[in-house]
Amino acid sequence: MNEDVQPKTNRSTPLIRKVAIYAAVLLVAFLIGFVPMWFKARQCASSLAETERQLGLARMQNNLAAAVIDARRGDYEPARQAASQFFTSLRAEADKGDASALTQVQRGGLQPLFAGRDEIITLLARNDPASADRLSALYVSYLKVMNG
Repeated sequence: MNEDVQPKTNRSTPLIRKVAIYAAVLLVAFLIGFVPMWFKARQCASSLAETERQLGLARMQNNLAAAVIDARRGDYEPARQAASQFFTSLRAEADKGDASALTQVQRGGLQPLFAGRDEIITLLARNDPASADRLSALYVSYLKVMNG
């Protein structure tokens, strides 16, 4: 019973090792492409958030300016709607707290502007020419608060 016993080589071990190496190389190649794009995407997202913040503030100022112009022209209903939109968006932005596009100082400075809201809206609803002057004063006050 003398048999030639030769050890059987296991060919699956080198195959598994090759597959693991290829997978690791593929993963490294993926990460080399992914990481720079991830940084770029974060930078673009940050830039987009800042642009959206500025756009929201510009829209509020535009609503107030439109209300002033409409009231000066005697178009009181569009002026009332624009003023109402201004106050609504301003209140929503101020109520966001630290997530707001407004700084703490700006939020504090805007509180007196809300005091005349109802009076201005009422004057516009009554087609009172004095509303144009009140809106103009409000616009100047708003600019002072926003520009420091």
